[in-house]
Amino acid sequence: MIRLKNDKQIAGIRKSCHLLADLFKAVVPEVKAGMSTRDIDDLCVDFIVKHGGKPAWYQEDFDGAACISINDEVIHGIPSRHRKIHNGDIVSLDIGIDLNGYISDSAMTIPIGNVSDDAKRLMKVTKECLAAGIAACKPGNRIRDISVAVAAVAEKAGYGIVYDFCGHGVGLDVHEDPSIPNLPLPGPNPRIQPGMVLAIEPMINIGTGDVCQLDDGWTIVTADGKLSCHEEHTVAVFADHTEILTARD
Repeated sequence: MIRLKNDKQIAGIRKSCHLLADLFKAVVPEVKAGMSTRDIDDLCVDFIVKHGGKPAWYQEDFDGAACISINDEVIHGIPSRHRKIHNGDIVSLDIGIDLNGYISDSAMTIPIGNVSDDAKRLMKVTKECLAAGIAACKPGNRIRDISVAVAAVAEKAGYGIVYDFCGHGVGLDVHEDPSIPNLPLPGPNPRIQPGMVLAIEPMINIGTGDVCQLDDGWTIVTADGKLSCHEEHTVAVFADHTEILTARD
């Protein structure tokens, strides 16, 4: 069931999203080669707790405030003291905050030091996929319009689109209806309405869109070992516009 949010709920979700945007602005400049992924997660936890929130992923028994995924890891990388980041890596940070019961969700992929031209292009195109998906997210359109917009950008670049995982509703819980695939698939195709709060999140791979899950039960990697990139914003739909609640600009 899709839960349409009222003005009070959207105001609470917006506050959570703005705090998450501030977290990215504070933490990303601190991420350097040689850090462990748990070091990065500690920065996120400290920021969230200091500002009166809770890591949203704790609701799903995930051991961290941030899913930290490196190179061929698509999503759900578990923070670890033993997992170091290195010059040339690309690192996805997927973070959610529970602020007074209102949930925010956003992700970005950042370069560490000198990354390859292939990695730079992948990151650029994935951001363009997100922008295209958000542009298609407006009242009167359907969820599949978002999928079509994301897929068109990725396919033009010759990239694989992760189809086993997708965007979703958000705001009162971490994952809500509707699901938002990153390419048009059979299934429900609800109309976009004012009051929807959605997490749009392209997961784009240099190679195949096929993925595998590691034995840790969380980490998702590309099936061919090639690079993956993840970008995500939480947006709220109004009668006359769509607001990017987690905008970092």
